[in-house]
Amino acid sequence: MVERKPTGSHVNPAWPIERAVMHSLEVLGEVTLLAGRTFARAVKPPFGIQDIVVQIEAIGMRSMSIALLTAVFSSMVMTVQFALQLARFGAKEWVGNVIGVSLARELGPVLTALMVGGRVGAGIAAELGSMAVTEQIDAVRALGADPIKRLVVPRVVATMFVLPLLSCIAVVVGVLGGAVIATFDGGVTVSQFYHAALRSTTMGDFLSGMTKTVFFGFNIAIVACHRGLGAHGGTVGVGRATTETVVVTSVVTLISDFILTKLILAIGWE
Repeated sequence: MVERKPTGSHVNPAWPIERAVMHSLEVLGEVTLLAGRTFARAVKPPFGIQDIVVQIEAIGMRSMSIALLTAVFSSMVMTVQFALQLARFGAKEWVGNVIGVSLARELGPVLTALMVGGRVGAGIAAELGSMAVTEQIDAVRALGADPIKRLVVPRVVATMFVLPLLSCIAVVVGVLGGAVIATFDGGVTVSQFYHAALRSTTMGDFLSGMTKTVFFGFNIAIVACHRGLGAHGGTVGVGRATTETVVVTSVVTLISDFILTKLILAIGWE
């Protein structure tokens, strides 16, 4: 008697979910292995300073404009909204306090990571993906070089170094943008806004936000390198890897932000 395969309504609906879970676990394991190998290669000489500097220029300087625009306009929108709501309670002068703490702790680091991470992650995935589908990665191995040492480590180190710097600039520029719009639209002077933000924002607020950006940078770079190195199927595969990188890095950034925020608050770093 021939055994018939289940079809239609007889298919177990849990199978797609199980396959998705198994695939996610496999990808997580691959990313973890790549992260471990990256750390191992990063601490061994030669350190490839020149390659890291090139990546810092490519990742940092070319991402400056998008980081500044994101910080300025997001802080301006927040200032308008908070000024309107606080005016109902006669506390419009407190808008600087809210904007300063919000930018230092959350909005500056997270928005910078989302915007810059999308650009940087897509660029890394596209670059490494193009090398993978044209067999340049195999050529690097054939020449006796380590692809992780030559290609992954400089990009990961550069992203971890650049993202905190961009976030610092974003926080400062965001506070200035909020002060300007508060003067014209909220009836709060630049001096009042600046001193309120400076008085309410502590070094702990600033350092907690900047600490998170180091992890954001690592997550973005390692995911982008993993998707790029695993690209296959020609130009279609490169496009698929790039799209997946943008989506995954954004989701990972938001999830890691929640986890890191809970950890920072748990250890009393306020």
